[in-house]
Amino acid sequence: MNTVAERIADFLKEYPPFDNLSFGELAEIASNIRVLNLEKHQTLFQINDVLHECFYVVASGTINLSVISDAEETLLHKCLQGEIFGLRPFFAKNNYMMTSKAREESIIYAIPIATFRPFVSNNSLVLNFLLESFAATSKFSNNSDSNSGRIISDNVFLPEQQSEVQYFQSLTYNTSPLTTTKNTVIKDIAKLMTEEVVNNVLICEANFPIGIVTDQDMRSKVATGRYLITDTVDKIMDSPVITVVESISLAEAQLLMLKHNVTHLCVTLDGTAQSVVKGIISEHDLIIAQASNPGVMIKEIKRALAPKELKQIRERVTDLVQNAIYKNIPLYHVANIASEINLAIIKRSVELSILDMGSPPARFAWFSIGSQGRKEQLLFTDQDSILIFEDVPADQYRDVKDYFIKLAKRTTATLERVGYPLCPQNHIASNLQWCKSLSDWVKQYNSWMNTPGENSSDMSSIFFDYELVFGDDKLEEAIGNIVVQNAKNNSLFYDFLGNNVLKNNAPLTFFKKFITEEDAVNKNKFDLKTRALMPLIDGARLFSLFYNLKGINNTYLRFKQLAIVDANNQEIYLNCADAFITLSKFRTIEGLKNDDTGQFIAINDLPKLEKEKLKAALAPMKDLEELIKGKFKLTQFS
Repeated sequence: MNTVAERIADFLKEYPPFDNLSFGELAEIASNIRVLNLEKHQTLFQINDVLHECFYVVASGTINLSVISDAEETLLHKCLQGEIFGLRPFFAKNNYMMTSKAREESIIYAIPIATFRPFVSNNSLVLNFLLESFAATSKFSNNSDSNSGRIISDNVFLPEQQSEVQYFQSLTYNTSPLTTTKNTVIKDIAKLMTEEVVNNVLICEANFPIGIVTDQDMRSKVATGRYLITDTVDKIMDSPVITVVESISLAEAQLLMLKHNVTHLCVTLDGTAQSVVKGIISEHDLIIAQASNPGVMIKEIKRALAPKELKQIRERVTDLVQNAIYKNIPLYHVANIASEINLAIIKRSVELSILDMGSPPARFAWFSIGSQGRKEQLLFTDQDSILIFEDVPADQYRDVKDYFIKLAKRTTATLERVGYPLCPQNHIASNLQWCKSLSDWVKQYNSWMNTPGENSSDMSSIFFDYELVFGDDKLEEAIGNIVVQNAKNNSLFYDFLGNNVLKNNAPLTFFKKFITEEDAVNKNKFDLKTRALMPLIDGARLFSLFYNLKGINNTYLRFKQLAIVDANNQEIYLNCADAFITLSKFRTIEGLKNDDTGQFIAINDLPKLEKEKLKAALAPMKDLEELIKGKFKLTQFS
């Protein structure tokens, strides 16, 4: 195998579904891969293009996937390193329904479907990975014996955004299904189904399911004359019945229906046919359950006309998170989903303000900063934001700024009613200081980065964690360019950020005991945010700026990317990534339990095993601290 193919195989094995293949299999795939170099804004495929004979993996850079909706191009997803997209040729014959365009210079691996398909059919884990995505993004037609109503989207192939969430979506189904015995006459069953207005009946023996009859059976087997209405029902029933447990999720139910080509699942006490019937799940139940699907929730957000509607949707996110924790779904996946919904709510709040006030007098951009900007907001934490508007003539500046201040005040007030408290430090766009022109923001970032300490507070670092929520991406690009420009060889700036990390309060004593709070309110509690999470967040930001990791704001993803760009310290970064997820989960569970931000945890109430797990998650911080000291030649007394 040549060196290039070997490097590609090494890369692929880190990401699903390739992590389910052997290195030999990956080597064969890699040897057939084409490497594509895309310029910034270059299109790979667009809506209505003929399908390609391959699908794609992002090797580096960012790919935007968008659709045309209401005559506007709507960004659906930013594909980052390791993510798969353009899978439509696997499942459909009609043209692409999305556009993929490079957000920045990007390297893409094109994997021929003909090469990859044998590994799909020979590996059940890879096959299930594909089927789960297919099931999660399919819409069932009323014609159950046809696949014509099943449409696979060519959305990004991500479990965290498509199928993973549906693994913790519960189902509501008929808990009092119509049942009968195998000796019942078909005519009587048809009459009973008509009277009860149902389209199915379970055939049971001793309350154990042995078969099922549906409307389709009546049409295809009786109405066609194959069987008489005076025959017994066992002649036309489908057997065996596909049985499931009560706790089955939406995605699991969809997958089973797809695999077995059925329209109903029988719920039994232990999930087998040798168990008491508890209910029946129909395709219609799955459609109803889609209301809790993040994609559906985001559509509801786009249609919302009042804060009350947005608040109701926001509260459903908490249910999603709780179910995810219960089902042990990887927290990064859940955070990604919750963050996308949160950002959609913020965007809609800005749109509602514009609808009330009229069109903006200049181009502008609304950014979430802090935890929202990092896409790490799982609980009801406060809102942090900034607003940038384009430079305007001096005689228009005051009127333009007045408009945007009013817009920001209206938006932040809406978000407060939705359930996002205002930032205690007033880091919000309605603050005159954080709503200003591009030139003023350039001066602000120049000041923060070139004279740190003099004109910077510790909190200024959160302004480097930003996510464009609404508005002109050219303004985002302008700020990004200033940050990159100022970060080059700026030892003073890195001294400041590095010392900020080293200043963080230690989590453990010399004897490895938790350092707990002494104030009356949180006495004997451990500060998960300040002592555990913030050193990791600040450290990841520091190294991301140093290594110029553009477009990656999330702490977990920053560490994962740093492990690639600084391979000599790979183990430290990967340990920090794992620690961040573990600590975030502790905080989320604590927040859900106490209906708060989860910042403080009662150490004495934790079981011994959980204490040890928490303590182990704090271990990588020492290595990170030493790495910072060595890389930037710092001490805690700098």
